[in-house]
Parts: sequence; structure tokens; C-alpha cells
Amino acid sequence: MWKRAMHLAVAALLLLFGVSGVASDASDHCYKKGDHVPLYVNKVGPFHNPRSVPHQLNAPFAFACILVDIESETYRYFDLPFCTPEHVTEKKEALGEILNGDRLVDGPYKLDFRVDRESELLCKKKLTKENVAKFRSAVSKDYYFQMYYDDLPLWGFIGKVEHDGKELGELRYFLYQRFHFEVFYNSDRVIEISVQTDRNTLLDVTDDKEIEVEFLYSVKWKETTIPFEKRMERYSQASSLPHHLEIHWFSIINSSVTVLLLTGFLATILMRVLKNDFVKYAHDEESVEDEEETGWKYIHGDVFRFPKYKSLLAACLGSGTQLFTLTVFIFILALVGVFYPYNRGALFTALVIIYALTSGIAGYAATSFYCQLEGTNWVRNLLLTGSLFCGPLFLMFCFLNTVAIVYNATAALPFGTIVVIVLIWALVTSPLLVLGGIAGKNSKTEFQAPCRTTKYPREIPELAWYRQTVPQMIMAGFLPFSAIYIELYYIFASVWGHRIYTIYSILFVVFIILIIVTAFITVALTYFQLAAEDHEWWWRSFLCGGSTGLFVYGYCWYHYYARSYMSGFMQTSFFFGYMACICYGFFLMLGTVSFHAALLFIRHIYRSIKCE
Repeated sequence: MWKRAMHLAVAALLLLFGVSGVASDASDHCYKKGDHVPLYVNKVGPFHNPRSVPHQLNAPFAFACILVDIESETYRYFDLPFCTPEHVTEKKEALGEILNGDRLVDGPYKLDFRVDRESELLCKKKLTKENVAKFRSAVSKDYYFQMYYDDLPLWGFIGKVEHDGKELGELRYFLYQRFHFEVFYNSDRVIEISVQTDRNTLLDVTDDKEIEVEFLYSVKWKETTIPFEKRMERYSQASSLPHHLEIHWFSIINSSVTVLLLTGFLATILMRVLKNDFVKYAHDEESVEDEEETGWKYIHGDVFRFPKYKSLLAACLGSGTQLFTLTVFIFILALVGVFYPYNRGALFTALVIIYALTSGIAGYAATSFYCQLEGTNWVRNLLLTGSLFCGPLFLMFCFLNTVAIVYNATAALPFGTIVVIVLIWALVTSPLLVLGGIAGKNSKTEFQAPCRTTKYPREIPELAWYRQTVPQMIMAGFLPFSAIYIELYYIFASVWGHRIYTIYSILFVVFIILIIVTAFITVALTYFQLAAEDHEWWWRSFLCGGSTGLFVYGYCWYHYYARSYMSGFMQTSFFFGYMACICYGFFLMLGTVSFHAALLFIRHIYRSIKCE
């Protein structure tokens, strides 16, 4: 049954990945002169509530594409009163593309292969006062549009704002009437496309009055020697520019120095202290004199005493293990080139499917550990594991999707997509979670404690304020956060801004450094906690590692107010809502890493001494 479920899940993964890209009418992207190549119009939105929009959109060779963007304030292209074709045909979208907020429809522009057009009339229409007001509002917010042509993305602004020379502070709003498409080809393949606006054909939409308007466009085809296989390289070159690479390498060097310093601290200080402890305790065992018991050795009868709320701890570890596995798989797919810049929706498809497939890992890890802690109600523990991350995510999605529906934004998921996600959860995630839980319950693995636990817990001495949980969390979270701070700026600028990010190898190195720093700092703090004869390390080690997620969420506030131009209820709610879910997942994942590092360390040191 387990193998059959896995085969079905893998088949679903391959099916969804097979349709995750934007497929043109010609699957091989080969055309003859005069062949119709559809131009899909996608969406419009305000530039300063950023989405996947490049800098310098009107430059002839402007390009950029954001691989990962959490879609928010964008709207359907024809929500603005542009020229609408007689029959608006929506393109069938894959799951990841819909989650990405893409809503592609056939545009009215005719860009037949290698057919030039000069001042082609798109349509004549009379704009009502309401239409003029819509365009003026869009121009005032720097609305951009996004289109796709043969899988190639292109962007442009719909208009511009100018200062009236007669009176200081008076603004005039102009709508672009003519677009010029410049398309490059190599033999029978489309290689590159850009769109430029004609600043000589402007329509003044400052005043509320009816206006007759003609929308025009032109197309110019040019030959290039760039091979088809390299046509997407220009979309990823921006993040590989020398000055960007220098900053990335500086980030890695900064993080590496942090790791070396921390490693050196552990190697020279902590291990030397432990060695002295081992010698001291060995001497104490040989001595017949009664001395006052102090240090971590003398709490050996309490250090492996099972913690409070062990079902919740096991659920946290199970969810964290699943999220860690998910992250590793995403990095593997990124490093092998699955998430190339124009592969719309591939990341969201991967997240949904891999999360569903790894739910069995969460069930196994949680239930197995819960049973090791002598838990009896494993079914309740399994339900808690399944809802610990998905529950808050579902509630946040319901709220944000309602906001998107109210704003009529493309971020609002259609009912059919919601049904698909529910079916994936019901037919893949839940069964694998239950199967993993059953396997964990039947694993019969015992908790490996080098020392026996005493019947009555030892009293914890009064601790200084800096040894309390919150100060320890602040110390534990600051160092890993400082190791990823620089790289975090680029990630935020990509996800919530106009930059691109494609240097996944560097990001993977930073991720490894983050894991190492988190594990090391937790081990060090756990040792000092035990040396102070505080044996309640279980939850402390988890919270200390996960506190980096709180620092990242704190950085969200700084980014929102100091580095972004986001505004409005919708954009604000999407930013803080989805970042809360991401940081919560970060908290669970790093908490799991730190807990297991502390557990391995404690087992090691207590195996090295004789316990009565």
C-alpha cells in the first residue's frame, strides 16, 4: 500500500511538472514565416507595490524576471478598458501558474512570425468618463503590464506622469497610445522580444471627459546570432553581474568567518572545558571525600527526564523535519536548473507536491519520537502534527484570499484550484501522513539515554536573568541571522521587489552555513545551561534554534518601512501574512535542527562519564 501510494504521488508530480511551463502552440518553438504566434496578455499592477517587473521597463533591452514572487496586488489585463478582442480566450494554466497569480488570455495584437507591421490600428474606441478615471488612476500609480510571447516575458508602463510647466505641483497624466514590439529571431526560432512606448503619441487623461482614442502598435523583426538554447540567459545575467557577485561573495566570507569563529570557540574553549570536566569528575569518583555536587555531571539523573507537552514537541519536530526535507529537495531542483527564470509556477508546483509527498516523513518522525517518550495517544499526536503547520497556513490563506477577492486581484484563487489543493491534501498528504505515523508507531525504537532517570526531579537553582529563556533565544537567534543578513536582502528584493535571484549555489552555501551556525550556537548554550544545573533543556534548545525565524520576521518590518514602497491594506496584509507563515516554517525547521544537535551533544558527553 505504501509503495502504491508513493508511485501515484510521483506520477502526479511528473504530470504537474510536465505542464508547469507556458507552452506555445508549437511545442518545438519552430515557426515558418507568417505563422501565427500568440501574444498572451497577463496582468497589470502598480509598480511600487512590486511584483515581477524589471527596472527601466521602457529601455530597448530592459529585461528581468523574478523566479519566486508571492503574488499580491495585480489585476487582470482587461480590468483596464484596453482594446478587447471579440472573443477573449483564456489560456489553460497549470496549478503553479495559478498560484503564481498568472491569468493569461489571448491579446488583440498580431505578431505573426517575421511579419513587420507599421502603425497598425488596434482599435478605435470612445473612453467614457469612468474609463478615463480608471486610466488616470492607473497611470498615477505607475501601472505596468505583463505579456508573454513564445514563453518570453515582456513588460511596459501604460502611461506616464508629467509636471505641468504653468504651475508648480500641477500634474498631467498621459496614456501611451502606441506600442512598438521589437522581436529578434534566429532561423525559425524566436530569441528575444521587447516593447517600447511611443512618447510622441500620448493621450491626456487628466480631465474627466469623454475622449476618442486610437490604439496603435508596430512590429519590427530583426535577425540575431544568439542560439535558441541561450535565449533565456539574459534573464538571469542581472544577478550575475560582477558587482552583485562581489556582494554575494562578501556575504559568504562574512558567514564563513562567523562559522570559523564559532567553531574555534567550541573547539578551543568548550572542548577544553569538557576535558577538564571529565578529568575532574573521574578524580571525584576516586576520591573518598564527600564534596558538594556541582556541574552538569551531577544532573545526570534529570537531564533525560521527558519534557512537558511532549506531544507538542514531537509534532514540532515532525513538522520541522518535513520542512527541512522540503527545503533540501527545493535546493536540489534549483541546482539542477528546474527553476529557470521564465518557468512560471514551477516553484509553487514543487512546493505543493513535495510538501504533500514528504508528509509521511512528518508522520514518521513525530510519532516515532512521541512513542520513544512513552506517549500513548499517538493518534492525537498525528492529528497535531498534520495541523501544526497546515492549520495556521490555511487560516492565513482564507483571510488573504478573501482580501484578494474583495480587491478583485489575480491573487484570488479560483474555486477549481482550491478544490485541486484540497484533493491533493485529502488523497496524498493525509494518507501519507497516516502511513508514516503507523510506521513510526511500529518502529519500536527506544529512547537512547546513557543515564537512568531518578524518580524525583532535582530542584533547579535560581538562575541569573541572562540565563532565562528569552535572553538565551535572543543570543541564539542573533548569530545565525547575522550570517544570512546580506543574502536576506537579495531574497527580499527578489520576492517582494524588482530584482532577480538565480545564484542558487551561493544561496545553498549560505543555507549550509546557517544550519551549522544554528547547531553550534545551540550546543554551546545547552552546555552552559547544563553547567548551571538547569536540566530543562528540551524546549529551550528548540526555541533557541527557532528564534532565528523571529529575527527574520523582525527584518520584515525593517524591509517594509525602510526599503520598500509598498502601501495599502492588501499589499501590507499579503506581505506580513505570508511572511509570518514563512518565518513560522523557518522557526520549526531551525528549531528541529538545533534540538537534534543538542540531543546528540548531550548523549555524547553523558556517555563519556560513569553514571551511577
